[in-house]
Amino acid sequence: MKPKKPDYENNINIERRVKINQMQRNVRRSQMGLRRLRALLRLLMVGLLIFAAYKVYKLPQWYLEKNTFSSANNGSLMILGNNITPKYRIISILRQTPVPQRPIYLFDTSKIEKDIETLEPVKKVYIRRFWFPARLDIIVEERTPLITISPAENVAPIAFFAEGGKLIGREYLPLDKSYKTVLVLTYGTKGDDYRTWDENKIKKILLLAKTLEYYSGEELKYLDFRNPKDIYAQLPDVKVRLGEMNSTINNRVKNIASILPQIKTLNKKIKYIDLQWEETQYIKLEE
Repeated sequence: MKPKKPDYENNINIERRVKINQMQRNVRRSQMGLRRLRALLRLLMVGLLIFAAYKVYKLPQWYLEKNTFSSANNGSLMILGNNITPKYRIISILRQTPVPQRPIYLFDTSKIEKDIETLEPVKKVYIRRFWFPARLDIIVEERTPLITISPAENVAPIAFFAEGGKLIGREYLPLDKSYKTVLVLTYGTKGDDYRTWDENKIKKILLLAKTLEYYSGEELKYLDFRNPKDIYAQLPDVKVRLGEMNSTINNRVKNIASILPQIKTLNKKIKYIDLQWEETQYIKLEE
C-alpha cells in the first residue's frame, strides 16, 4: 500500500493544474481573437476590392462619347480603308445605332459591321475596340474596281463593276486615280445593257483586255461595246476592230503581235486593224 501524499503537495498539484488550464484558455482566446481579426480584415479587403472595382467600372474612360457617331475621326471614332465609300455614308448608318450606355468591352459591334457591309462597295468590315479612353476603329475592306462604264470616251464614267461582278452606281464615282480599270464604252440600251452582265461576262472582258495588252505591248485605252456585234478596242495610236465577242476572240487578238510592226513601215493614215476574222487579218486605211 502506497503512502499518502501530504495535503500541501496535493494543493500544489491542484494549483499547478489550475494555472495550466488558465494558460490554455488564454491561448485559445488569443487564437480565437486572431481568427476573428483575420476574418474581419478579409471582409474589409473584399469590401474595398468591390468598391474599387465599382469605381473603376464607373470611370468615364470606359464609355464612348455621346457624339461618337455624329462625325468621323472625332477622337472616339476612326474610319479607315474607305477609298471608295464616302465617310458620310458610313456615318449615316452609325447614326441609326444609339451610342451604348455601357462600357466599351460590353459593346457588341456585330450589328454595325453587318449594316455597313450593306453599302455596295464594301466587302467586309472589322471594328476594333480600344480602352482608356474608349474609342472605335472601323476598318473597311472594299471591293476592287475592275471595269468602268461610260457612254463615250470623253464622258465621265457612270458606273463601275467591282470584284464578284458587283455593279456599283455613279454615287460612288469618281474613283481614285490609283485604281487601274478597263474602260468600256456602252450605251446601256437593249441588246447592250451592261446592267445584265454577270461575273462571267466581266471575267471575259478582263481577259480580253489583258490578252490585247499582252500581245500588243501597249496600254488599252478603252473597249467599245456600243455595238455588241462589232466591238472595237482603242490602243494609244491605233484602233482595233475585234468583231463579235465569241469563243475565238482571244485567239484573234493574238494576231495583233504580227500586224503592229507593219504599221510603223506605212506612211498612210490607218483607220483600224481588222481582227474580226480568225483566218484573215488586215490593216484598213483611211480613204
